[in-house]
Parts: sequence; C-alpha cells; structure tokens
Amino acid sequence: MSEPIQESGLFASLRRMLATALEIAQVRLALVGTEIEFEKRRILHGLLWGAVALLVIGVGIVLSCGFVILLFWEGYRLAAVGVMALLFLAGGALLIRQARQRLRSPSGMFDASVAELQRDQAELRAASGQHAQR
Repeated sequence: MSEPIQESGLFASLRRMLATALEIAQVRLALVGTEIEFEKRRILHGLLWGAVALLVIGVGIVLSCGFVILLFWEGYRLAAVGVMALLFLAGGALLIRQARQRLRSPSGMFDASVAELQRDQAELRAASGQHAQR
C-alpha cells in the first residue's frame, strides 16, 4: 500500500502554514458573520416591538385624554389638559431612557470574535517562542 508522502522543506512548510492561516481566517469570518446576524435580529426585534408599543400607547393616550377632558369639562378643563400634558411628558422621558437601555448591547459587539483572535495571537506567540528556542 502506498502512503502519502510527506513533503518536507521550506516551500512545503510555507504552503501548510498558508493553508492553516486561510482556514483560521475562514472560521473567524464565519463567526463574525454569525455575530452580525445575531445583532441585526436583536435590533430588528427591539425596533419592531417598540413600534407596536408606540402604536398601542398612542391610541391609549388619545382615548385617555379625551376621557379625562370630558370628565372635567365643566370646571377644570384647562387643569385637566395641563396635568395630562405633564404626565405624558414625564412618561415619554422615562420611555426614552428605557429604550436607550434596551438598545445597548449586553456585551460588546463581536466579543466572541475578539476573544478568538486574542487566543490565536497567544497561540502564535507561544509557537514562535518554541521555534526561537530550537
């Protein structure tokens, strides 16, 4: 039976090293693509839920404003409108703060890719240190 012959020499070593580097780059690019897709979906879902919430809140606000103004129509019409306006401004400020917190990523973007690249660098430094000792 014939076994594959191991190439030796500088060019064979360079060829194997280049093939390994290309394989590592391909894996890292796939990881970055996966992380981009995850972030895109997270942001899209957040924006979609936010838009639906704004629509429902808007309808609720209009109906509640009409109810309160009609309730106080006789004597406190202007006071009711003023109090409602202040409540909605305060609620809007709280909602904006909440939306900013939700859109912040729980961790930095591409953390897994950065960790993998740092691990690759550490392994390359260790490998180059072993070659320097020989």
